[in-house]
Amino acid sequence: MTSEHANIIKNYAIEAISSELNSLQVLPSYINEEFAEVVQTILNSSGRVVITGIGKSAIIAQKIVATLNSTGQPAIFMHAADAIHGDLGIIQQSDLVIAISKSGNTPEIKVLAPLLRQYGQKLVAMVGNVDSELAKMADFVLNTTVDKEACPNNLAPTTSTTAQLLMGDALAVSLLKMRDFTGADFSKYHPGGSLGKRLYLRCEEIASGNEKPSVKLGSTLKEVIHEISEKRLGATAVVDDAQRVLGVVTDGDLRRAWSKIDAQNIDTITAGQIMGKLPVTLEATTLAADAAKLMTDKKITQLLIVKEGIYFGMLHLHDLNREGIL
Repeated sequence: MTSEHANIIKNYAIEAISSELNSLQVLPSYINEEFAEVVQTILNSSGRVVITGIGKSAIIAQKIVATLNSTGQPAIFMHAADAIHGDLGIIQQSDLVIAISKSGNTPEIKVLAPLLRQYGQKLVAMVGNVDSELAKMADFVLNTTVDKEACPNNLAPTTSTTAQLLMGDALAVSLLKMRDFTGADFSKYHPGGSLGKRLYLRCEEIASGNEKPSVKLGSTLKEVIHEISEKRLGATAVVDDAQRVLGVVTDGDLRRAWSKIDAQNIDTITAGQIMGKLPVTLEATTLAADAAKLMTDKKITQLLIVKEGIYFGMLHLHDLNREGIL
């Protein structure tokens, strides 16, 4: 590919992004009392949010459903075409329905909207044409009108679907803020993957799966080297008889000590003489994500984990990488 060809492609991409950004700047002006009423209606409801659409709007509907569910608002997707062929039974009496459509006049939506109204549910139209049949039949209208698509022919849904996506995000964020939805709440709905682990995984859960290297103050250099090599965590805690942490000896401490040791006196060197006396420790119940931040800030690769003042185990940077925390 020539540089000229590459520049043409890059310019097309920049034009598309710029076009969408410019057209979407009007969206904040559509956030009105009606939007606030939709949020309040959902907050007051004991039912779910059922979101429907067809074509590209159906894809956006599914994403909004996923966002709402992940932030504690029960939601379900219903395809508009399937709804008029039997799926209307999905909707319960206490549900609120959001119908997404750019034109608001597609055949499926025009057939579906009156059917939704006859069951008494509140109907919200998220629509790019506030004069459409869907808008006229709805209890509330969320305006997602844009002046043009990013498509040069003004045909392929691009800017209009982004506007729908943004309006859905605005709904979800408004709901979670009104509910004081916290990180702890979020973790209930994201138990899997690295995101969930950052929200709930604690140091003790990781450290309990590791070896627990430890030596005493009077342990010989040979014993220290053996413990570090055997337990394969790159360090060992130095503890007293009650298992309280007194210090730590790392691979680095060994290398530094070795360069200063007289070979004739090697058998007299003890852990207490070469240990770091101010080791970084964390309580076992600390979130692993907080441990990761501490290790990154202090540029260290091991942490000693304690439980109520007693040595519990060791956490290594590799553990956090393996769990996807870093």
